[in-house]
Amino acid sequence: MQLRNVLSGIEYNLISGDLDKEITSVEFDSRKVISGSLFVCVKGFTVDGHTFAAKAAEQGASAIVVDSRREGFSEDELKALSDTNKVSIVEIEDTHKNLADLSANFYGHPEKELAVFGITGTKGKTTTAFMLREILERSGKNTGLIGTVCNIIAGEKTHSSHTTPESRELYEMMDKLVKNGSNDLVMEVSSQALKLDRVRGIRYRTAAFTNLYEDHIAPNEHPDMEDYISCKLKIFDSCDNGILNADCDAAERVAEYCKGKVSLLTYSVEGKADFTARNLRPERRGHVTGTVFELDSEYYKGDIFVALPGKFNVYNALCAICSAYIEGIGIDAVKDALENISVPGRMQPVENNFGVNILVDYAHNAAALESVLETLKEYTEGRIITVFGCGGNRAKTRRFEMGEVSGNLSDYTVITSDNPRNEEPDAIIQDIVTGISKTEGKYEIESDRTKAIRLAVNLAGAGDTVLIAGKGHEDYQIFADKTIHFDDCEQARNAVIEREGNI
Repeated sequence: MQLRNVLSGIEYNLISGDLDKEITSVEFDSRKVISGSLFVCVKGFTVDGHTFAAKAAEQGASAIVVDSRREGFSEDELKALSDTNKVSIVEIEDTHKNLADLSANFYGHPEKELAVFGITGTKGKTTTAFMLREILERSGKNTGLIGTVCNIIAGEKTHSSHTTPESRELYEMMDKLVKNGSNDLVMEVSSQALKLDRVRGIRYRTAAFTNLYEDHIAPNEHPDMEDYISCKLKIFDSCDNGILNADCDAAERVAEYCKGKVSLLTYSVEGKADFTARNLRPERRGHVTGTVFELDSEYYKGDIFVALPGKFNVYNALCAICSAYIEGIGIDAVKDALENISVPGRMQPVENNFGVNILVDYAHNAAALESVLETLKEYTEGRIITVFGCGGNRAKTRRFEMGEVSGNLSDYTVITSDNPRNEEPDAIIQDIVTGISKTEGKYEIESDRTKAIRLAVNLAGAGDTVLIAGKGHEDYQIFADKTIHFDDCEQARNAVIEREGNI
């Protein structure tokens, strides 16, 4: 594709060179530049891409796009760079925002060929996305997924570095989906993605708002809650259908924003809505701990079983069900999907034959741990044994708080290591002990996470629950001098196999 076509629809100033250059890729990371690449200089929070323009040119870039608001890098300097390396230099306004437009042009606007389902909210995005993808797949649709836990594109599962990737990667993924014959994409849409224009140019078949809690208030995220919700509301600026949790604190604000813009389908557990769940009750089916609820809607009236415990997962299921209804998917596919749903690191069960409910969950702060433990109390006949640690280079208060929560709500706690990073694991553990010591909760310390998981599995008896919290879907452990492979589910399965072999 020629440079002039990649720039289609974008106002630009050609500083040097010509527009007939052939472009082989669009890149904003100079390390990925190859012969023929278009390198887009993006200024981030810590790194300014303009400082890598010369490197990109030396690596064979055909053209470089610079920001009109850049600091330094005069036209004379850029012309000199162009003359030396025979590279075209183009100036546009806001390279970060227009990276999406450049990528969309280069990949031939794959977003127009896909039905994109966007899910935003503080909590529930990941589980809802997996539920909806499972429903779409079971209804016969070849569906991609982009989110926190992983990306599933054309049947290939890859790690995620962000909840929502940068626009260049996003458009590349959508291009792969289209070329693979996919028509549907379920995507978690973070507030940062909306704020920083990562999802610019995408129109959603449905846009869902799960909830809003005080989170992500930080210098490099959102300065305050007003900025946080304002960014999330942007998802409704470009959608065909809206879905809203009518029970969330921000429901009125969302409804007001959408008035005259998009109609909303609502769901609720506590009040009135288009889709309501009533009479929630825990139920265990084989190795699966889940929840039955009565769905009341014009779509279906009757019992639904979701193979995940907790009221919050009923909310997630309702959100996915609303999308299925809008798509005209039969209820049988919905029920089948929810009865078999499993989400990596989100209340993920580990099978065993000794009657213990073993779950791996991502709960890595006090609020999340409290929510999970309160839920598990409803599902546990015996004791709750919790295994957790806390990450290094993070707020110490989290350690005190999580220790106190586990001490109050668990029958027994095994305190261990998480991702210590540059801190001493034992020092982190002692901070957790400070918190748990405020309670009457029983605990012991095992700093080796493998041994801690094995200990908890061996301590549990029939009817007990073992919660392995903090890392969830992560498959690594970070130390000061190394990062190793570590997967809580794998370790739990190994502990189960070892115990079953000794029975």
